[in-house]
Amino acid sequence: WLNNQRNQKKKGKLDGSLEKRLVDVGVVWDITSEQWEEKYRLLVNFQQREGHLIIPQKQIEDGVNLGVWLTQQRRKKKMGKLDSSCKRRLDEIGFVWTFSPHYI
Repeated sequence: WLNNQRNQKKKGKLDGSLEKRLVDVGVVWDITSEQWEEKYRLLVNFQQREGHLIIPQKQIEDGVNLGVWLTQQRRKKKMGKLDSSCKRRLDEIGFVWTFSPHYI
């Protein structure tokens, strides 16, 4: 049901009052963006706690494999598929784009 509402919103066909009620209960409209934001927050928390962004491949933070996510970000950047705002935000916090085995 919720995915149907998300699709209706994307198409501009969701009733305004229903949209407001869904927003009021905390519905996330863009799941992919929200997932990226959560992983980015975990990355920033790691940096604040550890003082660096050299993340081991198997680093788990709050049940999320942060190392795998960062590998995916590197791969997307290399393929030209990483959203420019995501790249900019990672650059701003000093993310290491070039992976080297000695980081582990």
